[in-house]
Amino acid sequence: MEKANWTSPVMQFVLLGLSDHPKLEKIFFVLILLMYLVILLGNGVLILMTILDSHLHPPMYFFLRNRSFLDICYTTSSVPLVLDSFLTPWETISFSACAVQMALSFAMAGTECLLLSVMAFDRYMAICNPLRYPVIMSKAIYVYLAASFWAIGGAASVVHTSLTTRLPFCGDNVINYFTCEILAVLKLACADISINVISMGVTNVIFLVVPVLFFSVSYVFIIVTILRIPSAEGKKKAFSTCSAHLTVVIIFYGTLFFMYRKPKCKDPVRADKQDLSDKLISLFYGVVTPMLNPIIYSLRNKDVKAAAKNLVAWKDFSQ
Repeated sequence: MEKANWTSPVMQFVLLGLSDHPKLEKIFFVLILLMYLVILLGNGVLILMTILDSHLHPPMYFFLRNRSFLDICYTTSSVPLVLDSFLTPWETISFSACAVQMALSFAMAGTECLLLSVMAFDRYMAICNPLRYPVIMSKAIYVYLAASFWAIGGAASVVHTSLTTRLPFCGDNVINYFTCEILAVLKLACADISINVISMGVTNVIFLVVPVLFFSVSYVFIIVTILRIPSAEGKKKAFSTCSAHLTVVIIFYGTLFFMYRKPKCKDPVRADKQDLSDKLISLFYGVVTPMLNPIIYSLRNKDVKAAAKNLVAWKDFSQ
């Protein structure tokens, strides 16, 4: 990090946020603050329920607990900075703080992609191979998988952050974004970023393409298995076990693909037209998606709904 600062005259970055749209700043400040509080409360309660309720101890809920913790960490690494940018016309952040924020957000997003894919595999095993499910998805295996995904997400984040901070930044330090989003920072580099673009493409394959293919194949087998169930009640019960996960995946990957499908456009005319929409999309991914996670599972999962009722009634979850 010190080397990056030494080789670059840029010691801090300016985050524009929505400074070009001052009327929207107050509205979005209130909305984002309320959403952030819902994220903390909703995901915090979901974590608590999956720990205390004996019915929420299968692997699916272990991965869900990891996702909720990820959502809290991800939003905490960015939302306070976003809220502060709404209150000040020129939000500044040091080079080191920018690198830390960039690394944390990238690590959380990558890990979450992998967790969603293994949750699809968990549903595949539970529905298509129920007899082998306890063996394949034993505690030793699913804990190892979760730890591996955290490690992979962290390693990828270190690589991309290191490649970015080693680039020279020759004076242009204005980031037309809410936070130090890695693609927005790359636009400010005054050197060849081909290696960064290639590495980002490889990462997109690992964290986006492969998990989506894995998810798609898993759900093809799940749907085929459900259609073979003779009774309508059996089909409904089987589908209800994966409907919440399916909904979350569609929202999560749909937004993420839209954001990271390619490096940001450097053409000034096109970039200006896309700025506001890109910012709103990033807000949707960074705040709305984590907020919807506990809501969707609370509405579409009967075990979570039962645990929530027990929590409201102050019952002992362990019994």
